[in-house]
Amino acid sequence: MNDAIETPRLVLRPYVDGDAERILDIHSRLEVIRWLSNPPFVPMASLDEAHARMKEWRERDAEREHTVHLAIEPRETGVLAGGMGVTPLPGDPEGRYEVGWHLHPDAAGHGYASEAAVALLDTVFADGLDEVWCTMYPHNEPSARVAQRIGLTDLGIIPDRWYGGDSHIFHMTRQEWLGRDRD
Repeated sequence: MNDAIETPRLVLRPYVDGDAERILDIHSRLEVIRWLSNPPFVPMASLDEAHARMKEWRERDAEREHTVHLAIEPRETGVLAGGMGVTPLPGDPEGRYEVGWHLHPDAAGHGYASEAAVALLDTVFADGLDEVWCTMYPHNEPSARVAQRIGLTDLGIIPDRWYGGDSHIFHMTRQEWLGRDRD
């Protein structure tokens, strides 16, 4: 998927080289990266790393049909708020995918993650993705609220077969997504 997805307030678009400085700002913050991967949490340290990360995202997007990494850009500011993606779950022999998001702290609390997640899930489910998972650290309350707000099924804090340990896990099938109440 190389096209932008537009919502009333946001443009979800592929990353461009001009995003590197803001990506560095976002990914150099421990309060952001502590939710994105397993320890040790290593803050991004240079613009070269930001460019390399964008290149990695583009390559991963080209490898598998439903894999997508998109920048979240509010129309009002034009400043990159964060990122959104659908990516393969690591080591999953059945080829399952997960949805995730992250925001710069100055963009949190405006509903951008929820709006972006709904738009992206509408798109990937329309493109044929059968199901999506959402995994997060048990104490990642802001992301849990987003997952609940957009209607993902909360499976609770359970053993995580992809990342290890316990995670707060959510799930949604295409059929459930298309049949959900949109109020």
